[in-house]
Amino acid sequence: MGIFRPYVRKYGKLFMLAVFFLTIEAVADLTLPTIMAHMVDDGALTGDMGVVVRLGGWMLLVTGIGLGAAVFRNLISSQVSHRFGADLRLDLFRKIQSLPFVSIDKFERPSLMTRMTNDVTQVQNFVNGMMRIFVKSPLLCIGSIIMAVNLNPHLSVVLLVVIPLVAVLIALNMKYGFPLFSKVQKALDRINLTAREFLSGVRVVKAFNRSVREMEKFDAANDEYQRRALRASRVMAVFSPSVMLMVNFGIVAIIWMGGWRVNAGEMQVGHIMAFIQYMTQILQSLFMISHVFVMFVRAKASAERIIEVLREEDSMAKAHPAAAGGDTGGRACSETGGVPAGVPECVPGGSVSANAAGFRSSGGRRRGDAAKIEFDRVSFSYEGVSGAPVLRDISFSCRPGETIGIIGPTGSGKSTLVSLIPRFYDVSEGAIRIDGVDVRAMDPRLLREKIAFVPQQSVLFTGTIESNLRWGKEDASMEEMARAARIAQAEEFILRFPEKFRTWLGKGGVNLSGGQKQRLSIARALIRQPEILILDDCTSAVDTATEKRIKEGLKKHTRNITCLIIAQRLTSVMDADRIIVLDDGRIAGIGRHEELLRTCRTYQEIYRSQIGEGVAADVQAN
Repeated sequence: MGIFRPYVRKYGKLFMLAVFFLTIEAVADLTLPTIMAHMVDDGALTGDMGVVVRLGGWMLLVTGIGLGAAVFRNLISSQVSHRFGADLRLDLFRKIQSLPFVSIDKFERPSLMTRMTNDVTQVQNFVNGMMRIFVKSPLLCIGSIIMAVNLNPHLSVVLLVVIPLVAVLIALNMKYGFPLFSKVQKALDRINLTAREFLSGVRVVKAFNRSVREMEKFDAANDEYQRRALRASRVMAVFSPSVMLMVNFGIVAIIWMGGWRVNAGEMQVGHIMAFIQYMTQILQSLFMISHVFVMFVRAKASAERIIEVLREEDSMAKAHPAAAGGDTGGRACSETGGVPAGVPECVPGGSVSANAAGFRSSGGRRRGDAAKIEFDRVSFSYEGVSGAPVLRDISFSCRPGETIGIIGPTGSGKSTLVSLIPRFYDVSEGAIRIDGVDVRAMDPRLLREKIAFVPQQSVLFTGTIESNLRWGKEDASMEEMARAARIAQAEEFILRFPEKFRTWLGKGGVNLSGGQKQRLSIARALIRQPEILILDDCTSAVDTATEKRIKEGLKKHTRNITCLIIAQRLTSVMDADRIIVLDDGRIAGIGRHEELLRTCRTYQEIYRSQIGEGVAADVQAN
């Protein structure tokens, strides 16, 4: 649990202050039964009303002190627990933001959501409870035992029987409770996963009339959660009444034994009343301690899941060993530590590398200049996935300002190939270099600042069109946004909206068509003015006429940008400077359109299937 030490240092003083007020509250609770005993024996039974009034005043004073301490304790505990929960949730979110895709894939997104919400709440509630009942209960328990034994040692024999029995019940609850609550959290992950899949694909579900099937899947996950939660609840259902039964047995025993001693003249009535109160406080404290253990096992299960994420190492925050000895001698700066002000690249000895993570060449590159990309015998496999590598022995170079088209059959590795450039994943073998620097020796943040990526599936965020475009450049002017939208052929439909660029978009751009979302995604990338532009099949939802206009605009706009275009349609890459043909994770051919038609069988097959049999046959004959 050492990972929580920063929070202990931050909130430790306030925590101890809350415990201080809680101790005052516990002392007040322990004092009241003794005062009441004296008020009954020395005042009420003897008819001395002066003693009753005086001790009654003391009881009111002690109660007021306890009440005041409880108020301050509640204020402090609420403040500390909520701030702690907010900090932990933010740190967990920040950690998830920094994790590479391989780690996010390992945890699964619904599980990360549960850890960031439900698990953090469980730990927060435990911290809050520690400043309330968790510390107060042991104080009351120990204090009541001392006060009860001091008040009447003969009746204390009841405690020797009841307390061990309750302790056994607590131990049994610990033994069987923790595994059950761990399983409950995992079942909750499954519910979140099922619900997330349904909500993200609700249109497909309805289109294929699969609502009944999805209902059955959710019902199965929900039933599993119900079964596990019921098993955990049954433990509590048996445990709680058992403790209360012990409390009642103890009280009955005290009244029975005390009654005999009162009749024998060996004990006063006030002592029995006080002892019953102490007995009740002891057993209620034990009951609350058992509740503490229940909350502890829940919080422990949640804390372990949180720590698992927080301790996940970011493999991209440091230079990869294979990249550490590169030609530039550069090393990576920590993603969390950043780059020192004014220093473009951290290198051994404190020198500055010319080809740093900022991609500055010896002549000094300005923002928006093109970069050179080299793939050197690159192979890649997804972690934990058996079988042949997704990419094998990929080697090619992309000259500054060049437009490269990438095409191939479905599943040939096109999207995986370009995802290695911004280090969404790291290569398994070989190296990718930008301006001669291995990308694994670069700070991922600086690397991605120079790259604009338009994914295969358009992703827009809740907000206005303007706010979505400014994801590419936060300080973009209206002129820059209009220019980018014009190139991406998005300006026309934007201006048709009454609010134009301030039009509000629902979650994921639900109020836009697929083609409109793709054009906005392209505009968002162009406004960034990147050195490298990656377009991953981002015009699949637009018609051919619109795609032609987008290509013409890109051709004019990307003269100083190294551009990689992935496409399923051959017409999208036919006029590229060079075309890379992938087949089963390997390069089947590289060249211009005319050259590939003569030399590459895979390209010929794609051409024949999309353009026509006759044309392809004529080309092969020539």
